[in-house]
Amino acid sequence: MINCIVVDDEEHAIEVIQHYLKSVTAIEILATFTNPIDALSFLSSNPVDLIFLDIHMPGISGIEFIQTMNNRDALVILTTAYKEFATAGFDLDVVDYLVKPIPLPRFLQAINKAQKIINTQKNSIITNHQHNDYFMVKTEAKGKMLKINISEIDFVEGMKNYVAFHHNGIRTLALLTMKDVEENLPKAQFLRVQKSFIVALNRIISIDGNRVILKGISTEILIGDTYRKDFFDVIKQRLIL
Repeated sequence: MINCIVVDDEEHAIEVIQHYLKSVTAIEILATFTNPIDALSFLSSNPVDLIFLDIHMPGISGIEFIQTMNNRDALVILTTAYKEFATAGFDLDVVDYLVKPIPLPRFLQAINKAQKIINTQKNSIITNHQHNDYFMVKTEAKGKMLKINISEIDFVEGMKNYVAFHHNGIRTLALLTMKDVEENLPKAQFLRVQKSFIVALNRIISIDGNRVILKGISTEILIGDTYRKDFFDVIKQRLIL
């Protein structure tokens, strides 16, 4: 899921983007702002993948907004009624430049471009580990990457904007989705038991009904209905009758 915010001093312009995004299931609007200062404050403490940003706003322009914001990892799609600012926008490495009134086909073209960039970035955050025993993840701290040994992972917990790796007695938040993690962890060693949890099979010490109990961990994880059959199919392969 791609997280975005919309920053525009005109409510109508925000409503247009909100309406267009209803047809894009892979993007979630975290917040909208008519005051760019409020948006900058939000960005300082919230991870965002994509920003729809107006150029002409009171107090601070869209160009100044980009130069000021701390979260430089967020991609930007500029929106404005003035074509002449396109060069300035692309000098700041924005994804696209949409001129109001924005036609839906042109909007979707910009979205496709942003999705390709973001998906490429996210796929490169977690390394291919088929021949390794560890990987690196980008953490919530800007610019920081952390090594995680696969053998030390107890379970992975999905959160709103992150996933949490519980490993070696600590918890590491990473800018990934559960799908990213599930696709990259060794399938012979890890199993998804519900929407928000992936467990290491070698950490399971017992299964009590719908509950999975892990070694050395007080957390009891419920098995979700969607994942129940696949989970017990794997467990039955290891069952001695």
